[in-house]
Amino acid sequence: MNFPQIGQVALALLTQFGLKVVGAIALWIVAQKLIEFALKLVRRGLRTQNIEPTLISYLLNIVSVTLRIVLIVAILGFFGIETTSFAALLAAAGVAIGAAWGGLLANFAAGAFLIIFRPFKVGDFITAAGITGTVSEIGLFTTDITTPDNVLTIVANNKIFADNIQNFSANPFRRVDLLAQLHHDVDHNQAIALLKARISQIPNVVENPAPDVEILTFNLAGPVLAVRPYCNNDHYWQVYFDTNKAIRETFGEAGYPIPEQRYGFSMPPENGTSSVIPSSALSS
Repeated sequence: MNFPQIGQVALALLTQFGLKVVGAIALWIVAQKLIEFALKLVRRGLRTQNIEPTLISYLLNIVSVTLRIVLIVAILGFFGIETTSFAALLAAAGVAIGAAWGGLLANFAAGAFLIIFRPFKVGDFITAAGITGTVSEIGLFTTDITTPDNVLTIVANNKIFADNIQNFSANPFRRVDLLAQLHHDVDHNQAIALLKARISQIPNVVENPAPDVEILTFNLAGPVLAVRPYCNNDHYWQVYFDTNKAIRETFGEAGYPIPEQRYGFSMPPENGTSSVIPSSALSS
C-alpha cells in the first residue's frame, strides 16, 4: 500500500472539509449579524406605525425563526447535502408536530387574534375564562392575569378567546352595586335624599351619571334601597367601601332605628271574631 499517497489524499480531504467548516462557521456568524440587523430594522419600522408591542413580538419571532431555518438549509447546501429532501423532511416533521401540538397551535392562533382584535390590553381589569384580575402580560400561548388578591394566574389563550370576556377598564366608569336596609317606620324619601347628598361627596364618584338611590325591593324588615354610585374602575373598591361607610354613618346621624323583622300572628276565631297579635305585643 502506498501510505504516502493515502496520507496526501486524506490530508487534502481533511483540508477541504476543514475549510468548509471554517466557511460554514463564518457564514453562520455573518448571517446571524445580518439577521439581528434585519430584525432591528423591522422592529423600528413597526414601532413607527404604532403597532401593539405584543404583535411586534409575534412578527419578529416568526421572521427570526424563518430566517434561521433558511440559514440552516443554506449551510447544509454549502456542505453538499441535498436540501430538497431536507425540505420535504422538514415539512413532514412540521405536519407531525402540528398534529401533536394542536393545543399549543390553537393557543398561538388565539393569542394572535387577541392581539389583532384587542378585546383587552396589558393593564386592563378583566374577567376571562373564569378568572378576574389585571392583565400583566399577553404571551404567545398564554395570558398572565394578576387577581385582586395578588395571585398570578396563567390562562391559555384558547380558553380566553373561546369564552366570554368582560373588560371593566374599557369604559370610563362602572357602577358600584350596594344595598341599604331601612326600618318600616323610616321615611324612605328622606333616606334617599340624605344618601344621594352624602354619596355625591365621596371622592372619585363621578357626577354624570349621578348616583342612583331607589327602592329595590321589600322584605320583613322594611324597604331595601339600591345604592349605585359610578366611578372609574381604578377607584372601584375605594368607592365601594366608602359608600358602605356613608350608608352606616348617614342612617346613624339621622337617628334611624335598627331594622327588625316583623311578623303577624292570626288567632283562631272566638265567638265569631278573630284577632291579630303583632310581634311587638308578644315580646312585651
